[in-house]
Amino acid sequence: MTSLLPPLYEGHAPIYLHNAFQDAVDAYEDWIAGTDEPAVDVNGKHTRISVVFRRLWSCTDMVPMRTLDALRDLVPDAWLQSGESGTTYAQAARAMRSLCEQRQRRKLPVVLP
Repeated sequence: MTSLLPPLYEGHAPIYLHNAFQDAVDAYEDWIAGTDEPAVDVNGKHTRISVVFRRLWSCTDMVPMRTLDALRDLVPDAWLQSGESGTTYAQAARAMRSLCEQRQRRKLPVVLP
């Protein structure tokens, strides 16, 4: 299910990756605890949301307000520290990836000694 997403160009992502990020945030919001990680379509490729977040790990583009509003409902404020011009996709992606990892850890069965 993991797809090869295009690399960033000098820290910038193509618009369809920005859109995929928004779709991934929306999918995270709808993710039912205990189920498999959701996936979104990125240029026709079914891609897990954590992969989308990882691809934007170093993106210096600014997150638009629509996406930022959704993120504020999910992510602690301290995780989205804004710079002079706003929150970058890199900051948002790292925060969302952390949330995905936390949710995946909770899904794992507990092994008792």
